Amino acid sequence: MRFPHIPRPRSLAGQLFGMQAVLIAVVVAGYALFTYVSDRSQAEDAAGRQATAVARSVADSPSVVAAIGTSDPTAHLETYSLRVQRDTQVDFVTIMNPKGIRWTHPDRNQIGKKFLGHIGPALQGNSFTETYTGTLGASVRAVTPIWDTGHTRIIGLVSAGIRVEAITQRVQDQVTALIAVAAGALALGAVGTYVVNARLRRHTHNMNATELSHMHDYHQAALHAVREGLLMLDGQYRVALMNDGGRELLGVGAEADVVGRSVADLGLPAPLTGALLSSEPRVDEVHLTESRVLVVNTSPVSGGERRGTVVTLRDVTELQSLMGELDSERGFTQALRSQAHEAANRLHTVVSLIELGRAEEAVDFATAELELAQALTDQVVAAVNEPVLAALLLGKTAQANERGVELVVSEDSGLDDGLLPASLSARDLVTILGNLIDNAVDAAQGSLRGRVTVTAYTEGGLEGSALVLRVADTGAGVDPAHAEAVFQRGFSTKPAGPGGPGRGLGLALVRQAVNRHGGALTVAEAEGGGAVFEVRLPLRGLAPAASDDAPASQGAVSGGVES
Repeated sequence: MRFPHIPRPRSLAGQLFGMQAVLIAVVVAGYALFTYVSDRSQAEDAAGRQATAVARSVADSPSVVAAIGTSDPTAHLETYSLRVQRDTQVDFVTIMNPKGIRWTHPDRNQIGKKFLGHIGPALQGNSFTETYTGTLGASVRAVTPIWDTGHTRIIGLVSAGIRVEAITQRVQDQVTALIAVAAGALALGAVGTYVVNARLRRHTHNMNATELSHMHDYHQAALHAVREGLLMLDGQYRVALMNDGGRELLGVGAEADVVGRSVADLGLPAPLTGALLSSEPRVDEVHLTESRVLVVNTSPVSGGERRGTVVTLRDVTELQSLMGELDSERGFTQALRSQAHEAANRLHTVVSLIELGRAEEAVDFATAELELAQALTDQVVAAVNEPVLAALLLGKTAQANERGVELVVSEDSGLDDGLLPASLSARDLVTILGNLIDNAVDAAQGSLRGRVTVTAYTEGGLEGSALVLRVADTGAGVDPAHAEAVFQRGFSTKPAGPGGPGRGLGLALVRQAVNRHGGALTVAEAEGGGAVFEVRLPLRGLAPAASDDAPASQGAVSGGVES
């Protein structure tokens, strides 16, 4: 079964074209009708004034007064009246006696007959006009009295008139010209409307109003439903649109009116602002705000000219933290693999000593190795009893040893289990201390007697308790000129190599985590060379810790300078 074809509604441009064409036609037709009626009325008034002027001129003529006094007025007045009729372009000039008997008429057969029309007001000495149908048809005529020389009595009447047909012809000529102008205006308006609507069709993709309304509804629904940030910029890099996700990721309040503002005025970090202002597309670039790690993609919108930029933002803050933890776990795995290899070597040594009959030496060797491993664990746990930090330090110690760097926990460290508040998450602690130690190991590796010293303790002060983390290395140190730049994403003193694009993120993540908790991060020169990074995190709601064992100043270490 075939369903009847339902025609698609006309496009918005087509509907507007039809409406504009009808509107122009109605306006032009209405104006033409108004002009026709107005011109006809004006033409009749003008004809009445013209007929009155001609009639009064004839009535005031001395030759007419003199001719009326003769025995045969027709003989003297007929030629005169025809000449006046011709010269003044009226259709008739009729001169008659006070009783209405014609002395002159364009049709000689009507001479001597009674005038058809009203003469009463004229016999009373008044001139008047009227539209009347006489022998020549309907006409606009004027009737005026002829006074004698002394202006004492009426000796005759004069009527001059213009046929309505002639008046109509004059109006029709004007209306014809008006219609020609109106047709030209209609044609010009139609062409202009077509051009405008052709452009509108391109902009609306030939969609009708209903389709545009539905698209707008879908557009709004999609903007609010998409969790990723979406930002649209115009050709001058001003915000044209920002969805809820974009406002959240960029830290722009929902109540803030950002549409129309330049990207440079949004208060974003300089590297992120630079990426948004770039004319080149950006693909999966990592940028940091005060509290988030964002992946930014930009794509220019062009249609023969630059029209703007579409920006998508993805929040990978948690993913980045998980990657950091994964890197730490991978490092732990590698360290365990190396330790398993070393343990196998030691086990072979013990077995060989037993096979050689030197059991006592085998016991001494195994005991010494066990005591060494236990001493390291005891040292770390005694100094830092907080489980997450203790596990991190043990793992990092093994990693550092594999790279030829000695990692030690300062004797001034003291951090008990349960001391840290729940607001300070283990993930943030791993991000902060793990990145600082990794950078410190990178910096100390290759130096003579490479060493990394970690100090962790709490201290009390007038402004409340704080957790202090210091990491110091024996590397080349940090140039004072770069003391601030090292915390910016992308800055690194390490040589480019595999994974180079990922460099320059560690210390930036550290600063982000520190700022998130309202702490402070500084870098300085360590005693004996190298660099020391210090983190202070406020511990709100805690009683001030005893400061007898807390060092006032302790060199700490940072790693290979990588922000």
